[in-house]
Amino acid sequence: MENDKTLINEIENISDAIFEHFSFVVDKGQSPLRIDKFLMSRIENATRNKIQQAAKAGYIFVGEKPVKSNYKVKKGDNIKVLFDHPPYQNLLKPEPISLEIIYEDDALIVLNKPPGIVVHPGHGNYQGTLLNGLLYHFNQLPKNENERPGIVHRIDKDTSGLLVIAKTEFAMTNLAKQFFDKTTERIYNALVWGDFEEDKGTFEGAIGRHPKNRLQMSVYEDNSKGKEALTHFKVLERFRYVTLVECQLETGRTHQIRAHMKHFGHTLFNDSRYGGDSILKGTSFSKYRHFIENCFKILPRQALHAKTLGFKHPLSGEDLQFDSQLPKDFMGVLKKWRSYIASKGL
Repeated sequence: MENDKTLINEIENISDAIFEHFSFVVDKGQSPLRIDKFLMSRIENATRNKIQQAAKAGYIFVGEKPVKSNYKVKKGDNIKVLFDHPPYQNLLKPEPISLEIIYEDDALIVLNKPPGIVVHPGHGNYQGTLLNGLLYHFNQLPKNENERPGIVHRIDKDTSGLLVIAKTEFAMTNLAKQFFDKTTERIYNALVWGDFEEDKGTFEGAIGRHPKNRLQMSVYEDNSKGKEALTHFKVLERFRYVTLVECQLETGRTHQIRAHMKHFGHTLFNDSRYGGDSILKGTSFSKYRHFIENCFKILPRQALHAKTLGFKHPLSGEDLQFDSQLPKDFMGVLKKWRSYIASKGL
């Protein structure tokens, strides 16, 4: 036991440079399950082979003891996983990635992120990120507290839309404070399952990690289990089975719109992580099912776009607001729904 504890301590002493950490406590309702299968549902982009290799190398621990990939987890198990990867500073390499720049001056950049690209390097995404492209196009960017040059805020990999990037230390500090103080304007367009009774309203509920699936966020009435979150919504267009809505964030929590919409019965269209890639509203007829499958092919991601971004310029104090068009895949699905509703006379 003492040798196992010494081993894990030695690994952790060097892990800031060459390992990624994940830790979980198995909840009371968990039935016996192989640890490799258990971890696959909780670590994003981790394949079963990668988990098995980590177990083989002795980098998966229950308590202080390394376990094999066929170990059966049980309630109360304290699991720690270490994955080796290049040092983070080695991931910050310039790459010739195209950027759609909406606005640029000496202090900041506003760009339109396409779907399918990650904002910065992380587990399973070591190359080809937006940050790699920024480092290629701009010689120097200030580092934030997480050593991520220029990054003030993020949007998910498969969410498209507007981001502001800081070019100076002062701009980074100023913009970060605006986001912290909730004085920025962030408006998204989302296509969600189901119809709304009201034309507008507010979803309120603290957001924290899902107790079983660590890749999801959940909504809690108890703020001690999450952070306060407010999402204002307005219906833009109704398609009977799905609805196009505008979402304005008063807070900016991880997966806020995705979690709020699911919790209140309107999961984002084709949001695979939250179950939106199944037919949640509509008929079971084969023609309708075929129609939905075609929609999923046109838009192979969650239907979410960061459309509007507003903030004060860090130097002049001028109010800036930027707007972006919906990307082609999103527009393609809306066109398909309009045609479907028209053909049915709905």
